[in-house]
Formats: sequence, structure tokens, C-alpha cells
Amino acid sequence: MRVILFGATGMLGQGVLRECLLDPDVERVLAVGRTATGRRDAKLSEITQPDLADLSGVEERLTGYDACFFCLGVSSNGMSEDAYRAVTYDLTVAVGQTLSRRNPDMAFVYVSGQGTDSTEHGRTMWARVKGRTENALLAMPLRTYLFRPGYIQPMHGATSRTPLYRRLYRVTTPFYPLLRRVAPRHITTTERVGRAMINAARSGAPKRILENPDINALAG
Repeated sequence: MRVILFGATGMLGQGVLRECLLDPDVERVLAVGRTATGRRDAKLSEITQPDLADLSGVEERLTGYDACFFCLGVSSNGMSEDAYRAVTYDLTVAVGQTLSRRNPDMAFVYVSGQGTDSTEHGRTMWARVKGRTENALLAMPLRTYLFRPGYIQPMHGATSRTPLYRRLYRVTTPFYPLLRRVAPRHITTTERVGRAMINAARSGAPKRILENPDINALAG
């Protein structure tokens, strides 16, 4: 299986990249992002692209892949709806359209979020924008799977690039075993999300929208 990974330098992307490199069925990983991952592996190649919404200059290099794992995202905190939509909806849809042309049968696994609003009419801005993004991806000729994780515990050295989140994880990590026991339906890990993505691309999933318990079950 050949995989394109967007967002490999983020906390979740780091975990997904690790699982891809470890999985014997994944023969090649192409990481696409604004900055290099800093990783070295025989399976890994990279494209650094300042404007990820415009892949026309590298489009030919995106052909011949079986799956795309889209882990790219930003927090909506402090952002206007227009700015958040440009990063979340416009960029994601542009990538999906490009990959639809190049690999129309590929699996496209998009990381959304718990609480996403599929109606696109709710009061929460980020949930509306995520819902609009999900709906646009489902309309494309791709085998789209929408992941809606809850709290994601970083594993195996994965770290957030956001200082506030790094501080938060330093506080919450010692309590992860307790959180997992008291709220298992809302807790997952970077490792489980990575395993679930690979399994969805390799063998499919029971549904197109996977909430946190579905992700953990699919991870095996």
C-alpha cells in the first residue's frame, strides 16, 4: 500500500507516520507539508510545499497512491470563520479534488473531530465548517472515511507544535490511565488513530463516519 500523508509534522501526523513506517503492508509514504518532517526512512519521501491549496506544480508526483491520510488542521481559537474556513474547508477540498483526479479509487481518511455538525447549521463555528468539509469530501469519487476522535493521547514521543497544547498534555498525561477508564468512549491515542487509518485503507470500515469508539475498534 502506498500512502500520502498530510500534516506529518503535527502531533497526530507524527503518530500516524510512525504507524505507517512500522506497518509491513505500507510500502511507501509520501509526506506533504509546509515543512520537512526531519525523519529518515527508506519508505519515506517528502514534498515541502508553501501553499498546500495549490498542488499544481507537484500534481504528477501524487499519482499512483492507494490512500491519503489527512491529519492537517488548526485550532479555531482566535480565528474568524472566514480564516478558519480557508484553512479547514478550502485547503482540504482543494487537496481532495486534486487527488480525485489522480487517484479516483483511493481511500481518503480525513481527521475531523468529535462534535462535528453534519447539518452545517449549528451554532458552533468550527463544527459547522468541519461538517461542510466532511460533506464536500463525501461527494467526491473517493473512498472517504471521516474520523471524529475525541481526546487524543500522544504516544511514542509525538508532540504538539502548539505551546499551549504541549503544556496541557504535560498536565494530563499522568492521568491518561484514569481518563481511559472513566471515559473510554471519548479517549484514543495517536497510535490507535494511525492503526485505524491503515486498517480502513487496507480493508475498509463498517461506516463512512467513525466516532471515537469506532476508531478504537477499527485499530484492533
